[in-house]
This record gives sequence, structure tokens and C-alpha cells, in this order.
Amino acid sequence: MSLRLPDSGAPTGPDGRRHAPSADRNAEAILAVLRDEAPEGRMLEIAAGTGQHAARFAAALPALLWQPTDVDPANLPSIEAWREASGAPNLRAPILLDATRPGWPARHPCEALLIVNLLHLIPETEAAAVLCHAASALTPGGTLFLYGPFLRDGRPGSAGDESFDASLRAQNPEIGLKDSTWIEERLAEAGLAVRRIEMPAHNLMFVARRT
Repeated sequence: MSLRLPDSGAPTGPDGRRHAPSADRNAEAILAVLRDEAPEGRMLEIAAGTGQHAARFAAALPALLWQPTDVDPANLPSIEAWREASGAPNLRAPILLDATRPGWPARHPCEALLIVNLLHLIPETEAAAVLCHAASALTPGGTLFLYGPFLRDGRPGSAGDESFDASLRAQNPEIGLKDSTWIEERLAEAGLAVRRIEMPAHNLMFVARRT
């Protein structure tokens, strides 16, 4: 079932680029954390969506070799169009990747890994698999960046998050905002040292490093 999301109607420009307003709104806050925390090397982006973040962040962080991925083949043309428009030499062509399935970490080892606004769109079992596999993909000292809306002690951070969570669960009872403590427990189980950063609009960024 296709979910009804605030950005699901992102229009496609004449060059094939889709535009999601939320990606514009959160880009600078995410980039600020990446500037401070990201190691040099390979960055794997899970669920790159429209490709806006890949283009913006790769251009701003030339020390990272940026590999965007997505599970939906329909997203790849937009990601590629953003890559071509950016001209960033460190931005690779997008590839298909289902991060819930085992086996891919061995094919895509990386020093950094970014996941933005994904886990609330998938069931808890799949979210746990994504975090476990992402941790396995990190090289020693590698860092996972996980951004989005999360519950705090079982409660949404704002009225907007509460409404969004209810909308998701009405469409599929198995999805919805994950609790921040649950996230931290899964990352710790995967062998990562994790801390959380408060972000604008009641979002959180988890920075989890393989020590």
C-alpha cells in the first residue's frame, strides 16, 4: 500500500528532479551535524528519496564519497537528475538497495551512513533489521547518522508529531514513530556508542559510532 505522506506529491521538474519541501527545511540542520561529526571516506545514504539531500550534502562535504541508495526504483531517476544538476564529483550514481535484507553490508562497507526520515515508515521488525545491518556496514570508527521524528518515553514531541503518528498508524497499524529509547537500545546492541542531538521541529539526530 502506498502511504499518504506530506511530501508524497512532490512535483517533478522538466529535468526529472522531484522536490520535497521537507528536504529543504531540514537540510541545513542535518548538514551542520555532518560537518561536525562525519569522518572522511565513504558515505552510504539509505532511502535517498528525491535525491535533494545527496546533491546538497555531497557538494558541501567533498571529503565524503557519497553513495545514494533507495529501495524504490521509481526514485532513482530523480536522484540521478539531482546528481547531474549538482555536478559534485564525489556524488555517485544511485543504486537500488533494500536495507532491511541481510547481506548488503559486506558489499557496501562505509565510514559513514545516513538515514533520514525512514524508520517511522516501516514496521518495527524491519526498522530493527535496518539498524543492525547499518551498524555491520560501518568500518571501525565509522559513524551512523539517524534523523527523524521519534517518540520520547512513548509520547510524541509535539502536537504535529502526534497527528503525523496517528495518520501513519491509521494507514498501517504496524508503522509509526519509534521510541528514542528503543532506538538507543538497538544501536547499543549492535555495538555502537550512541548519543542523541535535539534538532529543529522536535526532531532528533542519533550519532552512533563504532568504537
